[in-house]
Amino acid sequence: MPRFSATVVTYHPDRALLERALRSLCVAIDEARRAGAVSAAHVFVVDNGDASSARDAHSAASAFQVADAPVEVLQGHGNVGYGRANNLALPRLESDYHLVMNPDVELDPDALVAAIRALEGDARIGLVAPDVRGAGGERQYLCKRYPSLWILFLRGFAPTALRQRFSGELARYEMRDVLGGEPYAPVPLASGCFMVVRTALFRRLGGFDPRFFMYFEDYDLSLRVGREAQVAFIPASRIVHHGGEAARKGPRHVSWFLKSAWRFFATHGWRIA
Repeated sequence: MPRFSATVVTYHPDRALLERALRSLCVAIDEARRAGAVSAAHVFVVDNGDASSARDAHSAASAFQVADAPVEVLQGHGNVGYGRANNLALPRLESDYHLVMNPDVELDPDALVAAIRALEGDARIGLVAPDVRGAGGERQYLCKRYPSLWILFLRGFAPTALRQRFSGELARYEMRDVLGGEPYAPVPLASGCFMVVRTALFRRLGGFDPRFFMYFEDYDLSLRVGREAQVAFIPASRIVHHGGEAARKGPRHVSWFLKSAWRFFATHGWRIA
């Protein structure tokens, strides 16, 4: 029976959201066990913050109760970025399938069962992306086609009227024409808010590229996975995502976004429009 692991990276987390995220993960692991989808499980909470942030992470993790599924908090390394923080757990992984998830998501009880059964049932799949909903139930189209500079400007920085004028281009970027209630592969780009990956493949690729401090590390990983396996959209794996966009998080996040976008295009190829 497959072994399972997960990493949740935190930085001064919203404690209530983190507790909800971990509670939902607990339920999903229990359900996966009952369904015979996984055996052993190990969860890593990797905190990038200071002592107060680490206390919140420890407090939330202490409420995580799954039989034979230890929760380990990694701390004291400072704010090393999202991808590098996930990689800190990489040498400790003894699993067959590994989940990377944000502290602002909630899993449906069957989310892991569906993802792992997809991986078990099709050796071509290397990474699973879920069906994502917002807190109000609206679908979030987080799987993407390869972006252009123009598309990124429209999504993150253009006024509403301009986005509406080019809504068709944005919809195509978000794969709205092909993603619905059926599995779909290959997906070019998946979101790092929730991705279930074959651990051996994740390790062989070296995890996330640590040069991306925040943003685009998930797209970079998706492309590298896609050279060896398929990234698959599995709608039966469902989550709720409470996160927002970089442009609405302030100038520091905008700066990280722009730097990572530059590195992404410099690595994988530029597209203007």
